[in-house]
Amino acid sequence: MPESRIPSRRGLLLGSAAVSAGALLTACTSNEPKNQAAPSAAGNAPVADDKPGKPVTIGFAGPQADHGWLNAINQNARDRAKKYADVTLEITEGSNDTAAQIGQIQTLINKKVDVLVILPADGKALTQVGLQAMAAGIPVVNLDRVFASPQAYRCWIGGDNYGMGLNAGRYIGEQLKGKPDAKVVELAGLDNLELTKQRSQGFDDALKNYPNITKVARQAAEFTVESGQAKMAQLLQAQPRFDALWNHDDDQGVGALRAIAQAGRKDFLMVGGAGARSAMDAIKADDGVLKATVLYPPTMAASAIDLARALGQGKGIGGMAELEIPSSVTLYSAVVTKDNVGDYLPTGFN
Repeated sequence: MPESRIPSRRGLLLGSAAVSAGALLTACTSNEPKNQAAPSAAGNAPVADDKPGKPVTIGFAGPQADHGWLNAINQNARDRAKKYADVTLEITEGSNDTAAQIGQIQTLINKKVDVLVILPADGKALTQVGLQAMAAGIPVVNLDRVFASPQAYRCWIGGDNYGMGLNAGRYIGEQLKGKPDAKVVELAGLDNLELTKQRSQGFDDALKNYPNITKVARQAAEFTVESGQAKMAQLLQAQPRFDALWNHDDDQGVGALRAIAQAGRKDFLMVGGAGARSAMDAIKADDGVLKATVLYPPTMAASAIDLARALGQGKGIGGMAELEIPSSVTLYSAVVTKDNVGDYLPTGFN
């Protein structure tokens, strides 16, 4: 699952929909615009739109798509690139081996692509190759898992892990605020990932606003169906009564729901995470414990293609006064419930 930085990354909030092609601002590999005439006002800056412009070759390198969310990342990138007649997408096979991914990115650098979009398997380990691309004059859009140095990318775009936990906690808090001595449990992801710590911290901070609620148990799973089922079974056995469950990841949530069904438990509400189509379908049906999911939208990959296209064309977007695209873009973790699930179903991933 993705790993991103927190508070400093949350300055610019976007919804779960991809950044439109008409929303990107003029930019280059540094913060100084080049090869463009100075506009008389910000509103006169060149603006990227759906009309064909300068051809741009975008290299896309991500980790192995061994998870529903990661597969959706690749698909969003491909689909967005197909929208533009002026974009050629060079996409790598994807690997969770850092040496292999570095080699793939170096191949794209040697091909002299115009822009790189990189979702690193390990941000720290791949920082050097990001620096190498920037030094070669190829602007880098760093997707989600952040490089260790801001010099390794021109723009970062990703999700808000702290905000994900915060919004899950707020939703649960509002559902249980009238219930005395309410109890909640948490099914987290991999504890060795910073993103898991951020999600848990956000959840805990939200619950501080609801003194009637106590978190009585937390179990870490591994973002897989199998681990979700096994760890949820342990939680259910250890906790004969609780009122709400927050599960960090909808993929492992499939296993959690199996364990819940096998135990015959219907006495609590469940909130998922990420925005899988299966979770949204269950929320829409409203016939089980799953009542909401907090988005970590894979549409960020489509937005990254928009940003890369604007960088390659030296253009920008409407809707902002600045001539440059921002250095970071953090997506908003919307809560999907039965009341708004119809709006988000098209973004659900398998």
